[in-house]
Parts: sequence; structure tokens; C-alpha cells
Amino acid sequence: MKRLFSNLTVQVLTAIALGVLVGGLFPAFGAALKPVADTFISLIKMLIAPIIFLTVVLGIAGMGSLKKVGRVGGKALLYFEIVTTLALGLGVVVANLSQPGAGVQATAQAVLRDSKQTAEAAKFTSQAGEMNWVEFFTHIVPDNVVGAFAKGDILQVLLFSVLFGLALNRMGDYAQPLVKTFDRLSHAMFGVLALVMKLAPIGAFGGMAFTIGKYGIATLLPLGKLMLVVYATMFLFIFGVLNLILRAYKLRLGPYLSFIKEEILLVLGTSSSESALPRMIDKLERYGCSRSVAGLVIPTGYSFNLDGTSIYLSISVIFLAQAFNVPLSLTQQLTLIAILVVTSKGAAGVTGSGFIVLASTLAATKAIPVESVALLLGVDRFMSEARAITNVISNGVATLVIAKSEGEFDEARHQLALQGHSVPESKQPAPAAALPLVGQERS
Repeated sequence: MKRLFSNLTVQVLTAIALGVLVGGLFPAFGAALKPVADTFISLIKMLIAPIIFLTVVLGIAGMGSLKKVGRVGGKALLYFEIVTTLALGLGVVVANLSQPGAGVQATAQAVLRDSKQTAEAAKFTSQAGEMNWVEFFTHIVPDNVVGAFAKGDILQVLLFSVLFGLALNRMGDYAQPLVKTFDRLSHAMFGVLALVMKLAPIGAFGGMAFTIGKYGIATLLPLGKLMLVVYATMFLFIFGVLNLILRAYKLRLGPYLSFIKEEILLVLGTSSSESALPRMIDKLERYGCSRSVAGLVIPTGYSFNLDGTSIYLSISVIFLAQAFNVPLSLTQQLTLIAILVVTSKGAAGVTGSGFIVLASTLAATKAIPVESVALLLGVDRFMSEARAITNVISNGVATLVIAKSEGEFDEARHQLALQGHSVPESKQPAPAAALPLVGQERS
């Protein structure tokens, strides 16, 4: 029994169940536990920038050919655009077929008359008006490297990491002393991550108790069909689209999901995909991907491969059009997909990003009132887990695909990982050596 409860999966599942119980029975106390979840997420965030920097730099420095670096990056961006567009298209098709907004017109009008809800929604709509998408892309280049690390801006840190790695790669043997130092630092950072992860059940408990305590299960009833459609579409995307992609590369979805189950549960409890980012880099290395591919694709995907967010946004826009009796022609819906391809890229690293991007999309279409996002306030938190989990799973699949296509996938390490064995030192990526397999005792 003691061994069972020492397993991270069991701990997080227990914490989530307790969080639901506490939030349901003591809503005020549950809502007050938000700082617990926020503190755990902050602990993870403080490690994201240095882990990305060290992982990417070490990967590129040891990659050999600079052409290969460019090829991996190009393939990743092309894959992201294709799969994100598929996710958006799937969301639009399912929303049109299922009509989740039918029958909620009365609720929609009541929400618009609720001054408290419209005032809360106004915070997001005002931010949407301030968003400049040209500035978003130019913002990728930091004006201060230290500032990029201090703010934890993933794309800025990634850009600097790639440039630094390329510089070390060109220096050859002269850079080896620094590479060895970075390798030791990488071991240390993953060691810190191992310590932080011991608090994962507490973070999951606080996050779930806050969600249930603040919003309550009762808020789901009026918009239950919308939630059902969103969850079903993401299920279809994962077990349909992503499953077919993996099969095309002779990989299976079931073992992959089983291997990252702790990360999925962590995201479920905290409603934050960032809480799993460092672990996903480590896990994908253990699963067979090279360090350089995992280090490049996972962080980039957090801004450019938000498939769960894309599905949520496309369904939400169609839902709001139906709820407010705004018919959208085929041309308007195709235009909507084109707009979402761009606006969805701004959904990472921004507080309340889902609402901000949704509001900015509505503002761009000029067909649906921007204030209508108030209708989604009560259920957005419950759908955030679904889109975050989908984002994490999808980014892992992207990493596997790019690694396979580049010949950067170690089948021997993959088989050992599936069997739950520790990877021999000769085959193990250096940073991962600091962490045992989750749920396994250190050998």
C-alpha cells in the first residue's frame, strides 16, 4: 500500500479527487486555494526558461550539421500549420453539425443583461482591442536577453537559445569546455525539477478545489451541450487525427498516452499546460526522441501548435453565432478559419489568453458582438483543462513525428521506456539521468 501511494500518478489522482470534494463541499475555502495552485505553477515556470535554454543549446551544439537544425525547425513549423488548420476545420465542422448554440438564446440574452458578467468580460475585450499581431511576431526578438529570461518569454528564450547553440556548433572543439559545463547545469536543473515535482499533488489539489469552489458544477448545466461538444471534438482529434498520424510513423497512441499519464494528470489538476513543459521535454527524450528535436519542437509548439485551443476557439465562435442568431455563410466560416490560424498563435503565455484571443477574433470578424464572450465565463475554466491536455498531447506527437522523419528516434531506448526499465547510461540523454522514470524507484 505504501508503495502504491508513493507513485506520482496515484498521488495526483487522489489530490484531484480531494480537490473536487473540498471545492464542492466548502466552495469558499476551495476558491481561496487558488494561491496554492499558482505557487506550484510559478515553481515550474521558474525552471522553464533555463531548461529550454540548456536543452536547446546542448542539442544544437551536438547536432553537427547546421542545415539539419534549419530542416528540423522548418519541418516543425510546417507540421504545426497543417495540423492546427485540421484542428480548426474539425471544430467548425462539428459545431455546424451538432449546433451547440441552439436553444440557449434566452440564456445568451440574460447574460448580456447581467452587468457583473459583462463587466468581467470587458476586461478581456479591452485587451483584445489592444492586441497587435504584427507586434506579437516582432516581439519574438528580445531587446534584452536577461529580460527575456526574467519574464519567462518562451519564444524569446527559444530564439536566443537557437542562436547560442548555433554559435557553439560553429566553434567546434573550442566550445567543448562550455558544453560540458552546460551539461552539468542541465543535470542540476532536472534535479531541481525532480524536487519541485514532489509538490505536484498539492498543486493539483489547489487548482481543482479552486475551479470547483469558484465556478461550481451548477454553472455547467446551461452550457452543458457546448462542453460536451468541445470534449467530444478533442477526443475525436486525439484518437482520430493524432492516432492516424502516429500510425503513419509506425507508433501507437495508447502506449504514448500511458507513458505521459502523469503529465496529463498534472495539467488536468492545474489547468496549465506550462506545468508539464519541462517534464515533456524529458519524457520525449526517454521515449526515444533526440534531445535536440525534443528541445526545439516542444517549446516552439507551445506557441505555434495549440491544437486544443484552436478547437475550442473555432467551436466557441460558431456557438456564439448560433446563440445570438447570427448566421455565418460558408465564406465567412472559411474567413474565420483563416483569422483563427493567425490569432490562435497569440494564445500562449497571456493571462486569460483564451478569452483575449476569442474576443480579438470576434472583433476581426465584425459579425458577432464581442461582448458575447460573457456567455462563456462560467464554463471556460472547465474547458481549459481539455484544451491544455490536448495541446500537451499534440505537441508530444509533433515531436515524435519530427524525430522519426529526421532519423532522430532511438528505437532501443523507446522499447526500454515502454517496458518501464531505466535507460542505460550509454543510451540515456544526459539531462534525463537526474530523474528516475516516474512511478519507478531509482535503481
